[in-house]
Amino acid sequence: MFVGTLELDVLLGDVRSLKQKRSAVKPIVAELRRHFDVAVAEAGHLSLHRRALLGVAAVAADGEHVRDVLDACERAVAGRPEVELLSARRRLLGPED
Repeated sequence: MFVGTLELDVLLGDVRSLKQKRSAVKPIVAELRRHFDVAVAEAGHLSLHRRALLGVAAVAADGEHVRDVLDACERAVAGRPEVELLSARRRLLGPED
């Protein structure tokens, strides 16, 4: 079994309140869950209006599949015009870890 995590630090566009932030982040989280069958949560920068830290997790029997899924999630977020991807950090744990 392989477990992969991805932390995406994003800068949101024209967001001036936490309510606007929630309405910008919610569709991103829903899209990742729906299209890639991963666990996703807003995991940081909770009190900042224009920043969000999204945590993504995937589990599979094959490490390459986990990497592919996390790569696709990163590309999906980076391709959204309303956000700027500031950084992406990933971890992969396998049977030897």
